[in-house]
Amino acid sequence: MKTNLADKWFSLYIRLRDSDENGYAHCSTCGAIKFWRDMDCGHFIKRQNMSLRFSEINCSIQCRKCNWLEQGNDIKFKDFLINKYGIDKYNLLLSAKNDTRKISTFEISEIAKYYKQKAVELAKEKGIKL
Repeated sequence: MKTNLADKWFSLYIRLRDSDENGYAHCSTCGAIKFWRDMDCGHFIKRQNMSLRFSEINCSIQCRKCNWLEQGNDIKFKDFLINKYGIDKYNLLLSAKNDTRKISTFEISEIAKYYKQKAVELAKEKGIKL
């Protein structure tokens, strides 16, 4: 199952969602300020877990240092998620980690379309060029 387009548009949406009108954002784990194109869509529960790969709650903008070199900076990511969404949603996220549901090719295609539309609309709303 190919997820390239869905990953591309979902990542773009998360990075735009978490950036300001000038395209800058604070890394959710270390606080570094960078332009959205120079940052990643970090996954608290890693992307290999398909049931949470496209979860907006599971994802936030991260600098590449935290996402790659710090392997997600999970301790600070956990604190960020609890502060943003609360302990109950954090615990629900952890319980969903054990879901082994597969995502069909059709669903991946629909996810790509959905997040492409959301990303384009958000970029237009913020005045950010894609």
